[in-house]
Amino acid sequence: MLFTHLADDLFRPLASPSRAFNAALLLHLHARVFGDAAEPLRKSELLAAIGDFSVGWSQAEIADDEATPVDPIERRSAVFRRLIEAGWLVERRERYVPVVDFDPDARLLIEELARIERGETRSYGGAVLEVLSALESAIASPADRSEALRNAAKASRTFLGHLRGLAGAMRKLEERILREPDLSAAFRLYFEEFVERHLVSDYRTLHTRFNPFRFRSGIVREAGRALRDPLTLRALADGNLREGRAADITAAERMVRTDLVEILAIFEGLDPHLDAVADVVARLERRISAALRYRDPRDSARIERAAAALRAVGASEDDGVVDDVAGLPLPQVSLLRPPIGPPQLTNPRMPRRIIEYEPLPEIDVDPAIEAFIAAKDEFRRRITVTPERIVAYLDARLQQVKALRGSEIQVDDVDAFVVFQRLREIDVLFDGVLRERYRVARTEGRVSNGWLDCPDFVIERVPAAATRRGAGKAG
Repeated sequence: MLFTHLADDLFRPLASPSRAFNAALLLHLHARVFGDAAEPLRKSELLAAIGDFSVGWSQAEIADDEATPVDPIERRSAVFRRLIEAGWLVERRERYVPVVDFDPDARLLIEELARIERGETRSYGGAVLEVLSALESAIASPADRSEALRNAAKASRTFLGHLRGLAGAMRKLEERILREPDLSAAFRLYFEEFVERHLVSDYRTLHTRFNPFRFRSGIVREAGRALRDPLTLRALADGNLREGRAADITAAERMVRTDLVEILAIFEGLDPHLDAVADVVARLERRISAALRYRDPRDSARIERAAAALRAVGASEDDGVVDDVAGLPLPQVSLLRPPIGPPQLTNPRMPRRIIEYEPLPEIDVDPAIEAFIAAKDEFRRRITVTPERIVAYLDARLQQVKALRGSEIQVDDVDAFVVFQRLREIDVLFDGVLRERYRVARTEGRVSNGWLDCPDFVIERVPAAATRRGAGKAG
């Protein structure tokens, strides 16, 4: 059983001698026969559809063994029983009429197989655009469309899996091409499988004017903006809680932040995956180019023939034509009309242009500009929140107390406010590295200190982290 949901023998028709017929029949039943029908089909209608589909197949392609009937009427019943016993179809009676439908769990599987057969899993643009559309929908209406954020995170994982699958498929095909001893078969694999299937349908999509990664900056911008906006986070968390996807508001808000951080991590870290795909393409192109260059065997006698011809021309005392030397067939060489002309002469090298240069002028750096650059660096340092700044900030305030409410923390200046506004996110900030040291939880009340107005929260040190800190001081 697959994940305890599918029947034990579900994959038996897809692994039998008639697997090609069975797979085609299942896809046909899913797309054409059942289609969008809301009600189950009568058994007689389904048997007729199986019989009509079997007309274009031979007995050897349909039969699983010698016991499969040859008669079309009996054979379609045998195929029907094959699908019933494997668990693909379910038969029951409605008002004494036998009806048949797909098994609910098997229907989910055949839908995925049909999507793969149509090639939808090889579309970059659809996956990226789906992430952007779902993310924009969730942020535009967080109270009503919080489910769109879950869909965006799911589509991001699907896209990343597809990108990894592309690189893996290319490497697998590269190994097949390199193991192929016949050059003609290797070239056929390269052009029909590698170029047509991957380079044209998928890889080249990344190098066109309308490549799907033009939406990448929009996804990163929208996810980052939502992650920094406490009101959007709270509205999305309320939607998750109201629609039953989380047990409490704390879990709902953690779920929202986890989805946003996952989307950011995927689309900010795509470059290594794209580089891996590009490396496979470049490596295989170099190998195919080298194989084409050295495919024809070297003519070892060509040099000897040319040397013999030159020696014969040099030894000749008349202006005749030398046709044969030492029994070797030679091209006709005329001393009166030497084979020298513009096509044989190399083009003279163009004279190099004299590089003109002039001394660089002395540049006096304005002290005001230097001060402005230093001020920008200092400003960037002050507004950047790092794990070290948060640890120092909390350790200074959790020395004598076990837990601290956000409303009890006094914000003295802008530097303290920059760190304070990110305290509610320490469980997901920096890939969760601070989760082992501190625990944050929501509580009743609000924080209103003149700098920020938000729901109150409680921060406490994780006991294990406190123990390690005490042991470190003792050492």
